[in-house]
Amino acid sequence: MSSALLEVKQLSRIFAAGSEEVIALDNIDLTIEAGEFVAIVGASGSGKSTLMNILGCLDQPSKGSYIMAGRETSDLTKDELAELRREHFGFIFQRYHLMPDLGAIGNVEIPAVYSGAPKGQRRSRAIAILERLGLGDRMDHRPNQLSGGQQQRVSIARALMNGGEIILADEPTGALDSKSGENVLDILKELHAAGHTIIIVTHDMDVAGHADRIIEIKDGAILADQRKPDRPVSTTAKLTQQPASAGWLSGFMRRLMEALPMALRSMIAHRTRTALTMLGIIVGIAAVVAVVGLGEGGQRMVLNEINGLGASTISIFPGKDWGDENAAKIKSLVIADAEALSSQPYVDSVTPSVSATGKAQFGNVSVDATINGVGDNYFRVVQRKIVQGSFFDARSQAMGLQQVVIDDNTKQALFKNVANPVGQVIVVAQVPVVVIGVAAKTTGGMGEDKRLQIYMPYTSLFTRISGAGSLSEITLRVSDNVDTQAAEKAIVALLERRHGTKDFFIFNSDQMRKTIENTTKILSLLMSSIAAIALVVGGIGVMNIMLVSVTERTKEIGLRMAVGARQIDIMLQFLIEASAVTVTGAIIGVGLALAIGAVFAPIGSSFPMIVSVNAIMVACITAVIVGLTFGFLPARKAARLNPIDALARD
Repeated sequence: MSSALLEVKQLSRIFAAGSEEVIALDNIDLTIEAGEFVAIVGASGSGKSTLMNILGCLDQPSKGSYIMAGRETSDLTKDELAELRREHFGFIFQRYHLMPDLGAIGNVEIPAVYSGAPKGQRRSRAIAILERLGLGDRMDHRPNQLSGGQQQRVSIARALMNGGEIILADEPTGALDSKSGENVLDILKELHAAGHTIIIVTHDMDVAGHADRIIEIKDGAILADQRKPDRPVSTTAKLTQQPASAGWLSGFMRRLMEALPMALRSMIAHRTRTALTMLGIIVGIAAVVAVVGLGEGGQRMVLNEINGLGASTISIFPGKDWGDENAAKIKSLVIADAEALSSQPYVDSVTPSVSATGKAQFGNVSVDATINGVGDNYFRVVQRKIVQGSFFDARSQAMGLQQVVIDDNTKQALFKNVANPVGQVIVVAQVPVVVIGVAAKTTGGMGEDKRLQIYMPYTSLFTRISGAGSLSEITLRVSDNVDTQAAEKAIVALLERRHGTKDFFIFNSDQMRKTIENTTKILSLLMSSIAAIALVVGGIGVMNIMLVSVTERTKEIGLRMAVGARQIDIMLQFLIEASAVTVTGAIIGVGLALAIGAVFAPIGSSFPMIVSVNAIMVACITAVIVGLTFGFLPARKAARLNPIDALARD
């Protein structure tokens, strides 16, 4: 096996130009030893830059063989070629190819970022190299703050960052004035003297004269290869020791932490584009969170109304079902049924109910009201509170005392000018009664219940107003931890035994609760799905902008690949940018949704927007998924670019 550092055998490079082929290199044979200072010269279009790109593993031959340090490059993967560029080559470009948003130190550090060197180690090395090249007072300056010669020295420092055993310089003095050009050539000669292999490409024979070996190319073939006999190959030590590669070390996490600030810098550098990209995500996230919050608020409002009618309650009515014309004729639902039910282990409390209508009068004010005869456990059964006074007790029920509890509507109608109606005497259906309490407001399915309700012991209603008779309803509250469906079956069995037939029907409030819960969940899901469309649209916007970003930053991608970035490094950077945009948009969107909720609360307090932590978490996770999903295509496109094509893109 040959001991040459770089060896080319029968190498050709052919480019397609429409329907024709252009032969840039034609069956070239070339060997370069370690420590040589080689100049490749030729006119424009002769193939010298193409040869340099292949030697630097930026491009690959169409046919033939290129062996670098004993490794056949045609057998290597893209990431293995990136490793060669990262660990062994240093590139000095005619146009410098510096990152405009980074200072001198940041630009020099880039190769070490991809080699996995710790931050402190690579920073100290970058400072040392810049000071060695006379840029100690320009370390934090960005490229637009540096002269052409200074930018080229930063480019040289970057080439040396990972050791730069082989320095490839493409027209290193082409964009410089004569003095700066001489300084760059002096640096290259110093590097050669320190043991670096130097390969420069130039059309200027005066520049080539500084090399020890001159290879002249014309029309893709080597025309001449001359070595100056008085200049032997250097065997001295290198300028600086190559830093030990940290390898993967922390692997993915290290790459993630390095790619994140790069992504943030890119976002900040393109504020307008970033803001427009975020807009779709902000709207989508705000819509999803707000819709889910409104759905949750609506569900709770409806369930609260059901609770106002009595949670976990079962009501028993005479007849076959709602609307039974014969229900009024059925007299079998009686107090004894309520007493029998109250003794059952699955029953928490029971109240019989019978109702009548009549006039309620206080002073010269008279109103129509519903008079409800109920048991002493009524308010426990329906879970309703007393806001003033108290409810009548078992003694009042047993003795049929003339006591009533009125609702807020009745209080407002009869006692407009009386702050506390408790203790006042009113006339109900021509029977004087004492008001002993005021019940809290209740709501119905269509909002606040406006009916006037008066509650008295059912014994009082039977003996003083309607006469003794059957019940219009028995309502019971099921004990905690008892399944209402099982309780309903037991009730039916008990009453059928007592009545000898089924002349009643059951209404279970939990059936309505479950139906409404299922309905509201379906509606919330439907509304969330509609809102999620906005997220998808936002994600498409992210993808489009990221594709544009890949096109705009093609040279940057090419540079990162030239200094050793792997495909995963490029993909990770663009995926992080897409994710950062979507996550930031999600945070702003959640904030916007919360602001909408704060504004909505006083305006529509009866229909609140309840934003849960789960909704926020789901929205943010969805945003990350959207960013990764729609950022994948642009990231893959960027990672698959050919380094030399990317560098040459205008």
